[in-house]
Amino acid sequence: MQPRFVLLACCVLAFTACGGKSVRSDGPPSGSTRIPDLPGDAIPRPEPRSRYGNGPVYEVLGQRYRVMDSSSGYQERGVASWYGKKFHGNLTSNRETYNMYAMTAAHKSLPLPTYVRVRNLSNNRTIIVRVNDRGPFVHNRIIDLSYAAALKLDIVKNGTGLVEVTAINFDEPQGDRPVRKATPPTPPTAEPAPVATTNRIFVQVGAFGDRNNAERRLSALAQAGVRNAFIHEERSPERILYRVRIGPVVDVVQYDALVEELERIGISDPYLISE
Repeated sequence: MQPRFVLLACCVLAFTACGGKSVRSDGPPSGSTRIPDLPGDAIPRPEPRSRYGNGPVYEVLGQRYRVMDSSSGYQERGVASWYGKKFHGNLTSNRETYNMYAMTAAHKSLPLPTYVRVRNLSNNRTIIVRVNDRGPFVHNRIIDLSYAAALKLDIVKNGTGLVEVTAINFDEPQGDRPVRKATPPTPPTAEPAPVATTNRIFVQVGAFGDRNNAERRLSALAQAGVRNAFIHEERSPERILYRVRIGPVVDVVQYDALVEELERIGISDPYLISE
């Protein structure tokens, strides 16, 4: 275990950053939720894999984690948290200095560094960050954002948010001198434009070609006391899909409780839907 992982283990126990229940005092010393100049998004570029923080296997609090061989194709929806001044100036897992005002993030298994696009499912705000740290080591959390990144995504006040995380990949190396090109990101603006959109978020717990199978899943949810479940019928020229969904989900607290209940009845792969 590298020294940084010892520090991360301590932070989990203390319920501070790294995916714990973020406290509002973790922002700037003044207590303000604004900073003078919001940074632009991280600019994706090819980078060598870091010598530090890439495992391939590491352990925190008795839990073993395996670092992905590649970020190619990675996309996941779940809960984002953020960390701020309690770790400002400390070393990250790849031995860079954590800057709460930079567009960075922590992830348990993506290679370091990796650039990812993070979308807030509630308001469609989107940012690009550079993953250079490990965490969050808390159940049902998929990414830990820097303070500035969380501020731009509008999740600082609540401490967490429901998001979609997508890795930004590069072309495979070719020839003796590999050159990789990123898909050009949208040029960042100095200040994110106000977004009026408010999405409704649902948890999908199955997609079936046979309605009888969807009805059985719906019945199992009802027997377990899960409310607000329904069947969404999706028609296309090729087929009909019956998607079993729950919601709408209003916040992370409700989502956490729902995930816990679903795990209790053996459903471990819920998928977030926003519309």
